[in-house]
Amino acid sequence: IIIIFNFFIQMDCPFIVCMTYAFHTPDKLCFILDLMNGGDLHYHLSQHGVFNEDEMKFYAAEVILGLEHMHKRFIVYRDLKPANILLDENGHIRISDLGLACDFSRKKPHASVGTHGYMAPEVLSKGTAYDSCADWFSFGCMLYKLLKGHSPFRQHKTKDKHEIDRMTLTMNVELPDCFTPELRSLLDSLLQREVEKRLGCMGNGADEVKMHPFFSGIDWHQVYVQKYTPPLIPPRGEVNAADAFDIGSFDEEDTKGIKLTDSDQELYKFFPLTISERWQQEIAETVFESVNIETDKIEQKKKAKQKQHFDADEKESDCILHGYIKKLGGSFASLWQTKYAKLYPNRLEMHSESGSNKPELIFMDQIEDISSDFIHYKGEQCIQIRVNDGSRDGRIVLTNSDEIGLKEWAFSLRSAHKKSQELLGSMARKAGKIYGSERDANKSLYILTGSSPVSKVSNGSN
Repeated sequence: IIIIFNFFIQMDCPFIVCMTYAFHTPDKLCFILDLMNGGDLHYHLSQHGVFNEDEMKFYAAEVILGLEHMHKRFIVYRDLKPANILLDENGHIRISDLGLACDFSRKKPHASVGTHGYMAPEVLSKGTAYDSCADWFSFGCMLYKLLKGHSPFRQHKTKDKHEIDRMTLTMNVELPDCFTPELRSLLDSLLQREVEKRLGCMGNGADEVKMHPFFSGIDWHQVYVQKYTPPLIPPRGEVNAADAFDIGSFDEEDTKGIKLTDSDQELYKFFPLTISERWQQEIAETVFESVNIETDKIEQKKKAKQKQHFDADEKESDCILHGYIKKLGGSFASLWQTKYAKLYPNRLEMHSESGSNKPELIFMDQIEDISSDFIHYKGEQCIQIRVNDGSRDGRIVLTNSDEIGLKEWAFSLRSAHKKSQELLGSMARKAGKIYGSERDANKSLYILTGSSPVSKVSNGSN
């Protein structure tokens, strides 16, 4: 327990299940670890089926960084297999269960421990010293299982441990023709029985594996900050295990009859521990979440009250559509500003959230064009409105987080603009007949609409 405790103190990696607290009761030692409620890769392999090369590459990349973190601290993991790779709720992995991990900084281990079918030849050879190189052989076995559904040394579904060990020590793995050349090269290099020929064991550790052609194109910093999209998102609200009891429970029968002596109590008196950085992160996230929840509640109440006010204003008007929308504005038109918009047959009004300032007005006869399709800007689907301000073409960009709402705004704006153009065209023709000239017709349009044919977008706040 103390050995595992010391390992946990050293671990601070997004791809290893880490400890935040440790404490003890009079008869129990307790570790508080990262919550991993997404199940393990062995379970998902049974539910999802085998993974393709790209899917496997995602998991391989994250596992490599976890192993690299251990190996830099002179820790050999010794039990790498899909069942020990846990998924978080977003689908990213963490290596779990450090029960067989071993520090080789002072003395290399000799014990034959691990899971048959994943243990390296040097681990199976009793009396042979080994180090972190053993993990890269296990890594190759694990990748093979993700692709084929079984260890390369269990091809005939044998469960005889001695037969599996014999095949590990003597058999040359035949890789399927369906594997790409890069994948075949990777697995062949990892599954080398001779340590000095094995990938990851020639002096540069994990860097050798990361530089293999199979991982070309991988941005390892992006892997570390978990920016790549996981191939599988665990279902939320479900038990991601074959049985709820597979999640694990502490069997008190295992410790029944064990008596703790005074020397035991002395040994564990320094056991209670808080990992400062991880505790601070947890507190910051908790406070941030609480503040956000309260702020959201206040904003929702505020918007609901404003909406009631706007709704009351529009009940007896000819307003076509109204509601919250985002407009690109601010310095250099680089920020999204929330507006309460009202669409009328002849204009679009955009009110500030507070409703204290006069609204920004865009009249229909100022609009030259409304994009027929959504444009993409700043990662959002947007409506683009082109207006003529008398000196240059202006652009108004609107968006809405609700896709259905955005489509409704786009349809209503186009319809209102089309009807306005038809009405103005009809008025111009009638005015032309009355006044007999285009100049006089334009004059009549100004009298009828209150806006000259070339006018500026007005903003009541200026």
